[in-house]
Amino acid sequence: MDAIVLGETMMSLRSTGPWRLGGSATTSVAGAESTVAIGLVRLGHAARWVGRVGADEPGELVVRTLRAEGVDTSAVVRDPTAPTGLILFERRTPDVTRVLYHRAGSAGSRLSAADAVAGLAGGTRLLHVTGITPALGAGPLAAVRAAVDAVRAAGGLVSLDVNHRSLLWSADEASRVLRPLALRASVVIGSPDEIALVGGDDLTGEVVTKLGRDGARVRTRDGTWSAPAHRVDAVDPVGAGDAFTAGYLSGLLDRLPPAERLARGTTTAAFAVQAVGDWEGLPTQAELPLLGLPPGTTLR
Repeated sequence: MDAIVLGETMMSLRSTGPWRLGGSATTSVAGAESTVAIGLVRLGHAARWVGRVGADEPGELVVRTLRAEGVDTSAVVRDPTAPTGLILFERRTPDVTRVLYHRAGSAGSRLSAADAVAGLAGGTRLLHVTGITPALGAGPLAAVRAAVDAVRAAGGLVSLDVNHRSLLWSADEASRVLRPLALRASVVIGSPDEIALVGGDDLTGEVVTKLGRDGARVRTRDGTWSAPAHRVDAVDPVGAGDAFTAGYLSGLLDRLPPAERLARGTTTAAFAVQAVGDWEGLPTQAELPLLGLPPGTTLR
């Protein structure tokens, strides 16, 4: 594998209005790590998702969707005693999306160290984890630690997207757990607040800071680089950060210099926000140049 990602993927429902009023909704899947996996596959890399789903129809939707996108699902565990998690997206106003989780006791929250080690079979150049998985419980935290230990011992790269979720745990608790992981990561990715949460200046690997409308920057041992964001009409901002991460890690796997890694990340993020859904708008390698074409261009 070029990359293995570890975490929970849920069935997602997106409403066209307030949930309390009823109405229609669309069904898909969502998960920070699986969004990165899909993004990497579309950009030409071999990626595997390691996780648990329930032995239920939402679980089958998760596996079927990832498999259809070319993600390796050979390490997926189907749990007969726990359901697949559910995430609800509510467009409360044109500019505000509210996210509701139903993941307590889910199959994903039962991910174990044994699951993680088994999922690494065959090896990988890169392991990608987020700060979401350790917040799901002792088992998922052990899974992340075991995977990081195994990949580091084998000489692989480890990337950590801090992805702090305040609904799952406090900043103090997240800092206590994630800082040791960040210190062992080859690449740490996050917003300015998230980077500070895990140690900031103490980090010795690559530190990639997502700056939203101001683009992104990376600090390596050789210097600091930055890239502006693309000015596009955003349809759905959810998933932009994970899309950026997929683009940046793709550039890392392709051995691009830091500035070009950042540029690929901001490009994939710009594609993502122009479509509804976490991962649906992610580009392929061949589509990356399309963002630079003049408005109204028709390709024939």
